[in-house]
Amino acid sequence: MLSPIAAAAGRLLISEPFMPDPNFKRSVILLTEYSEAGAMGFILNHQTEMMLGDILPDVSYSEIPVYMGGPVAENTLHYIHRCPEKIDGGIEIWDGIYWGGDFEQIKQLITNYQLTEDEIKFFTGYSGWTPGQLDDELREDAWIVANKFEADAIFSNNEHNLWKEVVISLGQRYAHIANFPENPMLN
Repeated sequence: MLSPIAAAAGRLLISEPFMPDPNFKRSVILLTEYSEAGAMGFILNHQTEMMLGDILPDVSYSEIPVYMGGPVAENTLHYIHRCPEKIDGGIEIWDGIYWGGDFEQIKQLITNYQLTEDEIKFFTGYSGWTPGQLDDELREDAWIVANKFEADAIFSNNEHNLWKEVVISLGQRYAHIANFPENPMLN
């Protein structure tokens, strides 16, 4: 098994370098839920072409990018943030990283330029697994689990390099796969 670390809420899932599912190609996912009932998370490095203003035209500050959280319920909007002092009601899923919170408060903060893209990240849809499905995928080496990462990486807008940076940060055991070509036929 590639990953000796168990999956849990607040951990990262890093897709194996040759993930065949195009939804998860070179993905880094923040798990927000993990239990016997299944798992849920958001892809951190698949930015869509949409900005928040495209989805919420009543919000004047539209320069915040929206990411594809996953292929499930793509018509829903989700968010994580790291500013509980500004947003009430969020659930802490990792040290200083929160999921959800008062949406009306968020819209007001954005409209008043008091919330920036390095404090909050929006997603359409989410990544979800039925009971036991993620555990099966972990046994098949489809994912590496990471429990040590910088919050700045989560809110980075450098999505093109995030997968590689996270893999390298896991240490020498994994660093070599960061340079694998996306298409193994090109190796």
